[in-house]
Amino acid sequence: MDQLGSREIRRVRELGFSGIFSRFTAHDPHDVTTRQCDRVRKMLADEGVEMFQASGYRPCLVHPDEGVRTEAVRTLRAALRIAGELGAISVDTGPGSVSPNGPWAPDPYNFTSRAVEQLIKSVREAASAAEEHGVLLCLEGHQLVTLRSAEVMREVVDTVGSPYVKVDFDPANWIGLETIYETGPAIESMAAVLGDRIATAHVKDITLRSSLMVHIDHCPPGQGLMDIGALLRVMEQIDPEAAVILEAVEEDMLAEVNQLLRSLAKDQRIEVVE
Repeated sequence: MDQLGSREIRRVRELGFSGIFSRFTAHDPHDVTTRQCDRVRKMLADEGVEMFQASGYRPCLVHPDEGVRTEAVRTLRAALRIAGELGAISVDTGPGSVSPNGPWAPDPYNFTSRAVEQLIKSVREAASAAEEHGVLLCLEGHQLVTLRSAEVMREVVDTVGSPYVKVDFDPANWIGLETIYETGPAIESMAAVLGDRIATAHVKDITLRSSLMVHIDHCPPGQGLMDIGALLRVMEQIDPEAAVILEAVEEDMLAEVNQLLRSLAKDQRIEVVE
């Protein structure tokens, strides 16, 4: 956060984008000051760049130990405070995982009813901070964690029942072997399940590795099997002004990917909001 300068923010506009997703995970969210956030917020405003999303710091919201879970909620609430002071529209977080290998790593517990219950409890406790700071709390799913499908995501969001709890739609995370050659219909099916619960989207591509075991890898948009046009189409139907945020792209490819997305949007008569 402290290293971000006007030159980097200006570069966002030069590359043809209107906003950013900040991670800033080098910071302890409990130590970030209002002054630090104000500095970034002013630079963004000066350059006309939105902060569409800020990191939720990926705490384990499903943990069976109440002490660990409570601390995870405290971290997420801190992330929502930071996002509000940065002027971000939303915070992105997954449910976390009890695996020692990271917040997106598989573990049998992730798929239990207890994990779902703990997640609902955690998100409910964090939702008041989202409302207080005027920031959407957007949940991201993945087939290796508790939010393993669009159906589970809908159950959690609806049970929490807060207008500040929404979905960060990343359909690539839910593509499996049975849908990888039919990603367009899969995206449309997921979007039909989630509807206007979706507030933002992540766009990346995926490939199926030629191997004796199933390996699905992510890659830059346009280099894999994802029907990215379908993703743009469903987002246009849900909310024409929703942010579609790039992932899995190195800086030297950003201009090329930007042109690809604009071309796909133009083909479907979708206006890109500047």
